[in-house]
Amino acid sequence: MKTMTGLERMLTTLKHQEPDRVPHGELHNPAVWQAIAPEGGTYEDFIELLDIDCVVGYDKLTGWNWELQDPEKGIVRDIWGGLQRLTSNQPSPMSPALAGPQDLEAYTPPDPDRPERYLWLQAWVKRWKGERACIAHATDVFDIARESLIGDVPYFTAMIQDPDYIQQVQEIILDYNLRYLKNCIEVGADALFITGDFATTTAPMVSPAMTRQFLLPPLKAAVELGHAHGLPVLKHSDGNIMPIIDDMLATGIDGLHPIDPMAGLDLEEIKKKYGDQVTLCGNVSCAYTLCEAPQDEVVREVKDCIRKAGKGGGYVCMSSNSIHSGVKPENYVAMVKAIHEFGVYPLDLD
Repeated sequence: MKTMTGLERMLTTLKHQEPDRVPHGELHNPAVWQAIAPEGGTYEDFIELLDIDCVVGYDKLTGWNWELQDPEKGIVRDIWGGLQRLTSNQPSPMSPALAGPQDLEAYTPPDPDRPERYLWLQAWVKRWKGERACIAHATDVFDIARESLIGDVPYFTAMIQDPDYIQQVQEIILDYNLRYLKNCIEVGADALFITGDFATTTAPMVSPAMTRQFLLPPLKAAVELGHAHGLPVLKHSDGNIMPIIDDMLATGIDGLHPIDPMAGLDLEEIKKKYGDQVTLCGNVSCAYTLCEAPQDEVVREVKDCIRKAGKGGGYVCMSSNSIHSGVKPENYVAMVKAIHEFGVYPLDLD
């Protein structure tokens, strides 16, 4: 088989066909990639050094467009107007932008057409178009509504007491997301990636019926946008999504990430049951293996994941969430090298 580009590997895999080798890509924390990149090197240098097949980015790539509010406490305001506290470079919601429906009339959402939102993608397309899969990311409407605009408890309460309020807020967010993603497509994105959790480690956050009513229509709209332009769409959700997985797949998503092992999801079983419907992405443990295990254990887990899900294509070997700040750089390098070595088709891992 001829050597493929990263883009060809990704697209072949998403068509449930076997590429030359299992593809790989991640969301990378700066603490990790900067420790791996050549001295003084850029993120792009790091991607090329490890020959990563797909790159996932978004307009928040450098700084999340946060407006600093309290430097000493690490409090920032996100682009939706919500207050967040930064912990290890990750946001933790503090106070939502809206106190209730009475604030909607005066609320001004962010502008998806600001040119600076697309500088990262323009640079990637110029550098890698046709070589690596340049994937545009958007946070799920459900996540933004809960964490930035309404707040967790008020959101869940309003699902029952004031569903019109939920729908109004989500329409504002969805309009932004669809305009943002359409702009990314016009710049040259090769695929779309929608992140945001629908479940905890034990169960979905809301009932299947409310999942279908509130969570899935915005996802389906993003899928329809991608498909209308010939682009595949991937969805991330941690947690035990098994009670809602059929509903999620019914939206038409092309890829599902990360098949959360901490929630008891079994990559091999899900491959057997759903592998002909959706490409699976995951699930080398970033809770233990990539953080604490010796490198030979990293290699064993990579091989095990490929053995469980790689046959026939339809599998992207990734972490069980992301390459966060707690991941050992040397373990991540071992993971990528193992994918390149043991993910070559035809697979021979039995």
